[in-house]
Amino acid sequence: MLTKRIIPCLDIKDGRTVKGINFLDLRDAGDPVELAKFYAEEGADELVFLDISATEEKRKTLAELVYHVAEKVNIPFTVGGGISSVEDVDVLLQNGADKVSINSSAVKNPQLINDLVAKFGSQCIVVAIDAKRINGEWKVHLVGGKVPTEIELFAWAREVEERGAGEILFTSMDHDGTKNGFANKALARMSKERNIPVIASGGAGKMQHFTDTFVEGKADAALAASVFHFKEMKIEDLKKELERCGIPVRL
Repeated sequence: MLTKRIIPCLDIKDGRTVKGINFLDLRDAGDPVELAKFYAEEGADELVFLDISATEEKRKTLAELVYHVAEKVNIPFTVGGGISSVEDVDVLLQNGADKVSINSSAVKNPQLINDLVAKFGSQCIVVAIDAKRINGEWKVHLVGGKVPTEIELFAWAREVEERGAGEILFTSMDHDGTKNGFANKALARMSKERNIPVIASGGAGKMQHFTDTFVEGKADAALAASVFHFKEMKIEDLKKELERCGIPVRL
């Protein structure tokens, strides 16, 4: 049985790690390179870096950050934020990233998924999907959840897989930062319908939430930020608890 992965997420703004609730009210959470090194040593399976202030001018800064992270960690890490071309991905992978995450750019130009997969392989391409429930239906949102679309979550997840993406990172905007647990019903449906790994994101507040998302949500990995950044939970302790609950993890 494949082990379940624990993935700290570092939201990057102006070169610092930040965290908010529903993507608002951002607080400084430390230096991303030092945090990355700390998490790698503490037993994280992977890391995700999302540059939430990504602009053309800051691409170079992001590439430099990736280079410094790659020097310090020995676990896979994914980088996302404002990636919209083969060239963007090439620079990040050359600087040491293992995978890239695309979100709004994939919705606006779905062919981008095909192009990136053809150039770099499925294993490098993660499609992040942010969604909210609107009148009982899950709808895809863009720009950190600020811009609603008419695209239905599960239909988009199907298209993403058909276009060759290697993984889906699903964030429930309704749950993000609330610490009330992951969107397990939606995760379970997505995991059942799709054949590629699904990473749960949005809502981690206590260890039970991780257990629930692996058991009820059928997630392949769970991503969290503030519970790790602000030392509310140690990855080592979390993994021991998951193992105690019969969930396979890498210790």
